[in-house]
Amino acid sequence: MYFIAAFAILMFVLCLSMAVKPNVFADGIVSFSEKTFFHPFEIISRLLVGVVFVWFADDTLAPTVIRLLGSGLLLVGIGLALTPPARHRQFARWSADKFRSQFRLIGLVSLPLALTLFYIALG
Repeated sequence: MYFIAAFAILMFVLCLSMAVKPNVFADGIVSFSEKTFFHPFEIISRLLVGVVFVWFADDTLAPTVIRLLGSGLLLVGIGLALTPPARHRQFARWSADKFRSQFRLIGLVSLPLALTLFYIALG
């Protein structure tokens, strides 16, 4: 459950940066997508976080929610593993450009969700 709380803090920081500097955030996505380790990192991180969420779900205030989030992350990780890296990179660039103008709102709306996740993990 401490890992889930740490994930919530990371999510909060990323949402805050998205809300404060949406263009910098979008440029960061594009820049990260150009790294050679981008695709494997995205797969491994989602699978790892998904497993941890499912494994520790019962230690949280909302085990069903955490288990569902973990299962969703596992499915996304599997989907990314089946996706060619070039297509994944192309999608990252497209989404960063497409949603650049909405990142501020997305970040602001996501901040309470990050805090809720933190509370669920440690409450």
